[in-house]
Amino acid sequence: MAVAGAVDVVDNIVPFYTDASMKTLKSMPEFKAVFIAKPKPMHEMIMRECNDAAMSKPYAEFCADVNSLRGMQ
Repeated sequence: MAVAGAVDVVDNIVPFYTDASMKTLKSMPEFKAVFIAKPKPMHEMIMRECNDAAMSKPYAEFCADVNSLRGMQ
């Protein structure tokens, strides 16, 4: 049985998108602001999941932006 991760919970990632259909990510400055506003444990969970090839595959574009924020925590 698969366990849902932080990126699988819509409420956790919908703020990173410009629309509720989650088709378009926010600009990098807005994306970064949303990420920074999340609690540090959530940063770590999202980073860990985006670093896992299997978990990140359905969220490739989202995870690419998350991974670009590495080191800024």
